[in-house]
Amino acid sequence: MTGGAEPTNSFGPVKQIDAGLLNVGYVEAGPADGPAVILVHGWPYDIHSFAEVTPILASKGFHVVVPYVRGFGSTRFLSDQTMRNGQQAALAADTIALMDSLEIDTAIVAGFDWGARTADIMAILWPERTRAIVPVSGYIIVNLEANQRPLPPRAELGWWYQYYFATERGRVGYRENTRAFNKLIWKIASPKWNVSDATFDRTATAFDNPDHVDIVIHNYRWRLSLADGEREYEQLEETLSEQPAIAIPAITIGSDFDGAAADGAPYRARFAGKYAHKTLPGIGHNVPQEAPEAFADAVIEVATY
Repeated sequence: MTGGAEPTNSFGPVKQIDAGLLNVGYVEAGPADGPAVILVHGWPYDIHSFAEVTPILASKGFHVVVPYVRGFGSTRFLSDQTMRNGQQAALAADTIALMDSLEIDTAIVAGFDWGARTADIMAILWPERTRAIVPVSGYIIVNLEANQRPLPPRAELGWWYQYYFATERGRVGYRENTRAFNKLIWKIASPKWNVSDATFDRTATAFDNPDHVDIVIHNYRWRLSLADGEREYEQLEETLSEQPAIAIPAITIGSDFDGAAADGAPYRARFAGKYAHKTLPGIGHNVPQEAPEAFADAVIEVATY
């Protein structure tokens, strides 16, 4: 990938804090007593997806927290014995644990990819801690039973890497070619984004995390019921499998990555609280980095709901 402006780093130093099972790496900006906003990245990205969003929100008085998800950057497990679990409930529980450690009672949660799923899950399982959400791609909670049903061939093609990761060849291939693999995903997921090599390289260091491959592989294998989750999350997953509606305020964002679902119509009924949807033509999957002003505006707007 070539072209595009050189990246700027709007973040201060990465901080570390013990939170639940993890020692979490995170950055924060804005007044400590401002309304909290937690920005959660997905795969294969990192906190720099929010490098331009963060100062916008901080300038509006928000207390912005941007953590490295488990398996990325400087986030580490506290114990070598802990399962390297990538299932959805575990990732959402990590964010609650971080809020506890930072003494944040309630927050707006916004994100894309894994981060959007975390926002959705927090809105359902911990609505008292989640003031509002901004999930890119809308309602993307995994239902394991529904995930066993095949999609139309063209849709299945888009998930090729999920099936690659289901094989031992895929696990080894991802470990041996992590950066090249993820650079390809960036291009496929955001074909109109003229991203520079420097921008990708800034994020790619996050993939050097020693747990990265195990977390990613487990995440996608768990989705296909090819890997078990942990018993402590079973009740949470049972609740999520019912696909409950989200009752707290929400603004969803659709982009070209979402195809026919970009207008939000397929999941509109899943949002029962105050709600709006934004469609961003010409934008790929990494919405906060490709369209930071639009993403920040959605967070600012949902804070008024």
